[in-house]
Amino acid sequence: MSELSTLQEIVLEARNRLKAEVWDFVAGATEAEVTLRRNRYGLDCLAFNPRVLRDVARIDTVRSFLGFKLRIPVMMAPIGSLSLIDRTGAVAVANACAQRGTLMFYSTFADPPLVEVCSKVDHPLILGLYVRGDQLWLDRAVDEAKAAGCLAIAVVTEAPYYSRRERDLINRFRSRGSKSGTYAATQKILREGGDAEEQEAAHARMVTARLTWNTIERIRDRSGLPIILKGISTPADAKLAIDLGVSAIYISNHGGRQLDCAHGTVQLLPRIVEAVNGRAPIILDGGICRGTDVIKAIALGACAVCIGRLQCWALAAGGEAALVRALDILEEEIIITMGLLGVTQLSDLDGSYVERTDAIEPAHLLNAFPLVKERTAAAGSNS
Repeated sequence: MSELSTLQEIVLEARNRLKAEVWDFVAGATEAEVTLRRNRYGLDCLAFNPRVLRDVARIDTVRSFLGFKLRIPVMMAPIGSLSLIDRTGAVAVANACAQRGTLMFYSTFADPPLVEVCSKVDHPLILGLYVRGDQLWLDRAVDEAKAAGCLAIAVVTEAPYYSRRERDLINRFRSRGSKSGTYAATQKILREGGDAEEQEAAHARMVTARLTWNTIERIRDRSGLPIILKGISTPADAKLAIDLGVSAIYISNHGGRQLDCAHGTVQLLPRIVEAVNGRAPIILDGGICRGTDVIKAIALGACAVCIGRLQCWALAAGGEAALVRALDILEEEIIITMGLLGVTQLSDLDGSYVERTDAIEPAHLLNAFPLVKERTAAAGSNS
């Protein structure tokens, strides 16, 4: 994979290799895709304030998260349909993480099962827990994570309903997380009743929607593991999480794939950092594609970030090896950005190094990759 010298080449290769419907599944979001574009726009509206004449010959990119030493402050966001992109699925991601000293959030929708991944890869994982069944199912999932030696459990809170992802609907494309039927029909059955089979299906469909703060307490008490709440987007919920003893806050809007018209995650970061007030580390995802994006988030108070689409694009470009290559390029970009800003350690970064400005491009998913954006647009105009 050494011939892939830039992240743009990796994304271009992914674009060439993926079927159109799978590219849309990875690149798309819900409804008008406003939240997706705001994630990228929030990053594009941040400008750096570099300092000069500082000795930046030696730069340290290491960051500790829940006691694990990250080589760079970048982890893998939980993704359920990895096997659509690479036949080895979560094993490829876990192996890449082991090679480059980072952590994978393993989705309960991923393949192969957690036990199999742990048997093949001797490296800690964080379980990205989507509650998919009743109390018995949940207890088994928690016990399995503990037995597998998971470093922590990240409970996915931002997906009580599966959103209307119009690219997938138009393409007649179904992922592992998608559900049959409409919520309107489900709500009608819950309100008015139906035959036994219909009622059972309706109640099963709404399992995730019944997740509450009491569920988090049960998971915490049963597992004894650090609990991360993924999907926090307000200071009020961040405070509730801290009061509940959560070990880390994960700001996420599911990459714009759940609630449309929400804020971009980096725009939320300063307010949530203020609310948490140093009582737990904060991580986030949403539009992170470049080393500069990582540094912007760290400067605004994040401990680390997670990548979702970039993870998928790298896997599509060449599996495990391409994901390792993407992490190497990100590390290079982070080092260069830190040196040009005049800092040698991540802890040197603070809000004085970034300020809000005007974006130079309209909001677009591919603003971080102008060549990919240009060629994608050209291909569309020629079709």
